[in-house]
Amino acid sequence: MKREQLAEEADYDYETVKSMEQGRRRPTLKVLEAAERLCDARGMLLAGAGYLRPERFPNRMKRFTTAEDEAVVINWFETLLIPGLLQTEEYARALIENHTPPLGDEIVNERVQARLERQKKLTRNPPALFGFVIYEAALRTLVGGRETMQRQLQNLLTVGQLRNVSIQILPAGSTYAALNGPFVVLETAEHQRYAYVEGQETGALYTAPETISALEQCHGIIRMQALGVEESARFIQETMETL
Repeated sequence: MKREQLAEEADYDYETVKSMEQGRRRPTLKVLEAAERLCDARGMLLAGAGYLRPERFPNRMKRFTTAEDEAVVINWFETLLIPGLLQTEEYARALIENHTPPLGDEIVNERVQARLERQKKLTRNPPALFGFVIYEAALRTLVGGRETMQRQLQNLLTVGQLRNVSIQILPAGSTYAALNGPFVVLETAEHQRYAYVEGQETGALYTAPETISALEQCHGIIRMQALGVEESARFIQETMETL
């Protein structure tokens, strides 16, 4: 089979197929299906389809998402964005679609779906306990535009009604502890504790007791300075109405 044949059958240009063959780009399912037809491979090529799925999470997050799935207590502080477990689909898509460098459509769709599936943990039985503190700036960052952000804030009010979820807002200028950036502290049913800190293209999952203790102390100060749950709900409602 010539590359030109495969490119025509898959409706790709020649250079794209060449890049896939030479390992510079991940082959797509569309190309695999085209090769299956041209070769009459009787399912042998399609058997590899599972290996072509895009990575559901960036490499820096893989250990964290495993720990998150096992956690029974999650305390999350976020500064500029809504925490991933609380994001609406359109808010998450706006973030992922505008990733730099740009991601392909297949990767975008896979990562949006993976983020939404993580949110099932909020209502899973037996329930885990979630404590979210969100810095005021995250409510005013218009990710996806005004209407997308209004629906996102409404989602915060809805999820905040779950009995195992507390959402607090930290007003701007409340504490210097917030200026060091976002982090998550987790604990599993076996009392294994983790802390996760993420930055630009980096992410670290900590198990050292001294690091976790320092972040827990920081979270305690931030939580004390934040508005109460009911006052936070009113703050979110007012912000949503004034966007």
